[in-house]
Amino acid sequence: MSVVITAWKHYLARQYALQWQRDFFDHRLRGDESYDEKANYIRQNPVRAGLVKTSAEWPHVWEPRR
Repeated sequence: MSVVITAWKHYLARQYALQWQRDFFDHRLRGDESYDEKANYIRQNPVRAGLVKTSAEWPHVWEPRR
C-alpha cells in the first residue's frame, strides 16, 4: 500500500503543486467505530492547518456514495 500512496502523492504534487507530509497514517475502520466521526475529523485537517477557516471552504472533498 505504501508504494501506491507514494505514487499517488507524487502525481498529485506535480499536478497541483501540493506539498505533502513526510509519512501517512492509515486506519481501518472497525465495526464499532463511527464512519462519520472519522470523516469529520479528516474534514477538519485543513482547518487545523490554517488553510481555511471552515471545512466547507476546502474544495478538495470526496464524498463516497453509501
